[in-house]
Amino acid sequence: QVQLVESGGGLAQTGGSLRLSCEASGRTFSNSAMGWFRQAPGKEREFVATINWSGSTASYADSVQGRFTISRDNAQNTVHLQMNSLKPEDTAFYYCAGRDGYTSSSRDSRDYAYWGRGTQVTVSS
Repeated sequence: QVQLVESGGGLAQTGGSLRLSCEASGRTFSNSAMGWFRQAPGKEREFVATINWSGSTASYADSVQGRFTISRDNAQNTVHLQMNSLKPEDTAFYYCAGRDGYTSSSRDSRDYAYWGRGTQVTVSS
């Protein structure tokens, strides 16, 4: 059974930082792209960041570019999202996602076969 489990969410102040982690089990994602998405109340799920299988290429939503950094540790089957300079509009449920097979990065949530249950991030003003 494939599982993605997010951790590291919580409450932060504006300008603060949080580091999200996603631990995969049940299969290796070392050859697959991974991504982070988020969903705020009343809004659709949106792309945040994606990283290729080796970690050499990453892509970000314009809204988080320069503030968030995605990384991965294939030996540990984990992916991280370092979030700095947090803003109230970053408040959302954050989801980790993994693609299937030998795949490249994608900003489209429909390309991801595996999803975690998410972790709440709340940024106070």
